[in-house]
Amino acid sequence: MEQAFNKPYPSMERKCTTTKEFEQIIKCLKANNSFGYDELSTKILKISSPFISSPINYICNKMLFWGVFPDRLKNSIINPLHKNNETCEVSNYRPVSFIISFAKLFETLMQRRILKHLTNYNILSTEQYGFKLGLRTDNAMYKLKTEILNAMNNKLLVGGIFCDLEKAFDCVNYDILLPKLKFYGISGKDLTLYQSYLDNRYFRTAIYNDSMNSNKVSNRAKVGRGVPQGSILGPLLFLLCMNDLPKIINKTSAPIIFADETSILFTHSNLKDLNKNIHIVFTTLNKWLRANQLTLNFNKTNYVHFTTKRNMSVNLKIGFNNNLITNSS
Repeated sequence: MEQAFNKPYPSMERKCTTTKEFEQIIKCLKANNSFGYDELSTKILKISSPFISSPINYICNKMLFWGVFPDRLKNSIINPLHKNNETCEVSNYRPVSFIISFAKLFETLMQRRILKHLTNYNILSTEQYGFKLGLRTDNAMYKLKTEILNAMNNKLLVGGIFCDLEKAFDCVNYDILLPKLKFYGISGKDLTLYQSYLDNRYFRTAIYNDSMNSNKVSNRAKVGRGVPQGSILGPLLFLLCMNDLPKIINKTSAPIIFADETSILFTHSNLKDLNKNIHIVFTTLNKWLRANQLTLNFNKTNYVHFTTKRNMSVNLKIGFNNNLITNSS
């Protein structure tokens, strides 16, 4: 972290919640009929808002004061969603997680507090486009194309490494994430709350049984790592895990990141220096990934050299520890 930032950030301001704030949070929830293991949908919460806002506000203030996230809100149901091909192959299914509706209220409150802190101190990297208000994939793609075209217009050589991280959201290590949160100013009871939020999480898998017209549910299993799927806070916590990466590679490259989709552009006037910068940054990237217990999929990571000349072929050998990536030039 010290490599990327000069010093730790000030502590996040602590603030109690109010019944009015919870009424607004419930009002902003999307009304749908999906639910977690408690079988209470957000639609029911919205209807019940006048009756539940005050007691939930009381419980939530206790949560903020003690730094303890309720255990009952840390259970989720996983439904396997078939993607394509054979239905008997487990790899052809995508897990869809359903958390408890009440958990969404508590998480939304925590998200509001931490987002205000991150915004006040400009903590989130400008190279990150994922899960940020007002930004979409279009913005990242526009930035990528603009950088490439500007380099070509200035008669520079330009290439890009397009990285594929293996199950990045599921591999976040809490012992690495929590010190980062502390560095960003999430300290004291606030840090204790986030640790409590991540600890002792459980899930069950539910598979629909046609013959019985009901779900067959597995035993509970503990989640050992990874940001909670289907949660409100999960994507933001992942961004904070990745937040220091751009700072350590952007001196000789232009990283453009959307969540875990990491593109790194390189420009230079001569091929030798371009090649040198690519190897330095790629080595730094892999060392950062290893330190953060994330994995680069070398088989799906590509280098592309951009040129307007059809005959120009650039074949750079880019790798780390004898693992080479594909050159798609």
